[in-house]
Amino acid sequence: MPVSLHHIVIDAHDLPALARFWAEVLRWRILSEREREVVIGPDETAPVGICFMPVTDRKVVKNRLHLDLTWSWTMLSDPEENEFCVVRPKETLIG
Repeated sequence: MPVSLHHIVIDAHDLPALARFWAEVLRWRILSEREREVVIGPDETAPVGICFMPVTDRKVVKNRLHLDLTWSWTMLSDPEENEFCVVRPKETLIG
């Protein structure tokens, strides 16, 4: 059986707040909300979603992974200071 990507997992202190933030940014919705896990996605049939899981420690170093979103380029951070980039769509890039 081939391996497939199921979720991108983001550590969070306030799971519902961070999930709502990302759901609004991506125009997705909350698919599942439990005490120790909140999952967002475009819908239940989407191949990949984002899962928010609790952590107690504060972020102290740069992200090892960040999300690139389509738009004109800029770097932002979410309410828990996780950086993400907003970039132009692939079809507008030359080369």
